[in-house]
Amino acid sequence: MAAGAELFRRNGYAGTGLKQIVSEAGAPFGSLYHFFPGGKEELGAEVIRTSGLAYLALFDLFIAPAEDLISGIEAFFAAGIATLEATDYVEGCPIATVALEVASTNEPLRQATAEVFTAWIDAGTEKFAKFGLSREAARTLTITAVNNLEGAFVLCRSLRDTEAMAVAGAATVEVARHLESAQL
Repeated sequence: MAAGAELFRRNGYAGTGLKQIVSEAGAPFGSLYHFFPGGKEELGAEVIRTSGLAYLALFDLFIAPAEDLISGIEAFFAAGIATLEATDYVEGCPIATVALEVASTNEPLRQATAEVFTAWIDAGTEKFAKFGLSREAARTLTITAVNNLEGAFVLCRSLRDTEAMAVAGAATVEVARHLESAQL
């Protein structure tokens, strides 16, 4: 699955072949259908769910231990910049490439991406609420952060520049400050 996740993230769903996945994984071809009798589509859905939920751990890594909401958000977006620079703009969101590609053409894969995004929104809402935001404000901030992060990854990878991620982080911080002040 790790090989599939890496290839789908970099090449997209349509741009990744089964032989390529099996070769990258160093596995016999028959093993793919043994574990994923539904073939590439079943593998794709599982890769989306697994890698997308693993990405959720970044909230725990950067947001949860932060002393305050603002520093957590700043650390989160700074990590996005560091990842882009360290990988020469190859790595970003583990599911965005596939989500954009299949949203209107493959219902099982669209559902898998929707499940992941929903899990991110639910978890982010919980994490941000712990900083004193109402659930509604925490959900708004989470959706803002996901929107800004995803859009920034697309722009940064295309432009091969991190300016969009820096702007996205600053915009998310401003929304957080506004929501915090509205709570007072």
